[in-house]
Amino acid sequence: MPHRLLAVHAHPDDESSKGAATAAKYVADGAQVLVVSCTGGEAGDILNEQLSDTAKARAHRDMAGFRRTEMAAAQAALGIDHIWLGYHDSGLPDAEEGETVRPGTFSTVPLEYSTEALVRVIRRFRPHVLVTYDENGGYPHPDHIRTHEVSVAAWHAAADPEQYPDAGPAWSVAKLYYERTMNPRRFSAFHDALREREPENPLLEQLGEWVARFADRPDLATSHVDVHEYFEARDDALRAHASQVPPDSPFFYWPNDLLAEVWPTEDYQLVESRVPTELPESDLFAGIPSEEDAHA
Repeated sequence: MPHRLLAVHAHPDDESSKGAATAAKYVADGAQVLVVSCTGGEAGDILNEQLSDTAKARAHRDMAGFRRTEMAAAQAALGIDHIWLGYHDSGLPDAEEGETVRPGTFSTVPLEYSTEALVRVIRRFRPHVLVTYDENGGYPHPDHIRTHEVSVAAWHAAADPEQYPDAGPAWSVAKLYYERTMNPRRFSAFHDALREREPENPLLEQLGEWVARFADRPDLATSHVDVHEYFEARDDALRAHASQVPPDSPFFYWPNDLLAEVWPTEDYQLVESRVPTELPESDLFAGIPSEEDAHA
């Protein structure tokens, strides 16, 4: 049986902006990759003003259905498997306006309930690696923070036969990673390379703002997966989420040929491991034997 990777995300489109090239690479290598979307993205707004009037009308009429269609296209672009955990998008309340998260949405559901739902997925799929967000959710959206909490709780609980005994036979996931796409060294490296080669490039000002924005963020990445051959698949998946990702999105600021030369990896932090491995890593499955090897 092949290696298996489970990536747990908050909303449809998160899987395409965080680790998409890694997913495409491992699928091409013969691994099984399953993405879980904890919510349906129903509370999302249309962020692409270039969307056709017909598409905008469809999205306004049925945002949940529209985003399911987008997710199916992204899934096809990456070659992954995908399931919905089934919770409702909490939205991003404006604290300054006194807004709060609506009851019954993902971030308000008692943790033990959503943890059991993910434990069922883990025990059925039996992944060797689980990838999710850090305790800040990558950014402080309530669903991203809840995704972190659920993922870490399920990583522990799935291995314990006494927890959620009706959710299937216990399964111990070998490694737990946090996704670290917003790597400050990555932004700096690309900015410096672009400034050296194209000092008049109008993107430099915007990139400089990104470098400054993430300058104080520590570089916690331990694991760097070379995925430069799959940047186009990543971009195709991003474009599939047309309601959320306009063609001039900052996601497309980096020319892929230069990015492949300067920073060809997607980056992760190994947080927990039940197998021996040496850091830094270049493979999320490092230290994990194939099941054929394990039973040899």
